[in-house]
Amino acid sequence: MGNTTDPEPVLMCWSGGKDSAMALRAVVADPSLRVVALLTTVTEEYDRISMHGVRRALLDAQAEALGLPLEPVVIQRQATNEAYEAAMARLLQRYHAEGVSRVVFGDLFLEEIRAYRERMLRTMGMRGLYPLWQRPTDVLAREVLEVGFRAILVCVDPRQIDPAFCGRAYDSTLLRELPASADPCGERGEFHTFVHDGPIFRRPVLCHTGAVVERDGFWFCDLQPAAAPIGMRAG
Repeated sequence: MGNTTDPEPVLMCWSGGKDSAMALRAVVADPSLRVVALLTTVTEEYDRISMHGVRRALLDAQAEALGLPLEPVVIQRQATNEAYEAAMARLLQRYHAEGVSRVVFGDLFLEEIRAYRERMLRTMGMRGLYPLWQRPTDVLAREVLEVGFRAILVCVDPRQIDPAFCGRAYDSTLLRELPASADPCGERGEFHTFVHDGPIFRRPVLCHTGAVVERDGFWFCDLQPAAAPIGMRAG
């Protein structure tokens, strides 16, 4: 009989967006790895995904549709970076004590972000794993669509792209209409997305687009739970 090795347990740093989904897809396809939980920062006062502004109810539905446990890292509104790091460290230390030594990220090419993550993880004896690192973002954007992920732009930086993009589907039409200055994956913070269906989902996350509002210099689309998937009518 050959030797068998149990898959390595890893944490997935999960934003709810398309890059996280593509990174998770890569990890799920690797038999040497096993995702033990989705790690997501949630702002307590809003009960929403920090920065993306997505309701906690939809985050919970997303995790359930993926068949993975959710580990929220709860922070206060306008929390300092020190407070964020302390909250993150408490959770990471717990998982490290249980044998988890690596955390998966959907980062693409921002060296300073990766270096920051590695510095933080190193203090706990952990390392990062970056399945999408330095993939050409124009190619990756097309692959997101080709493999079947469906996403909505839920947050837009109006200093980089038109607020009218907020609430739109992440599709080939949107990619054609993005300004040339914008990264097609939004890696420089041009926009953030929420994935509601795709090849790693057991079922779609039922939601519909609500009001688009400005807050703290960004535009947010308030996605809401729905009785039918986006693009379908109930009944």
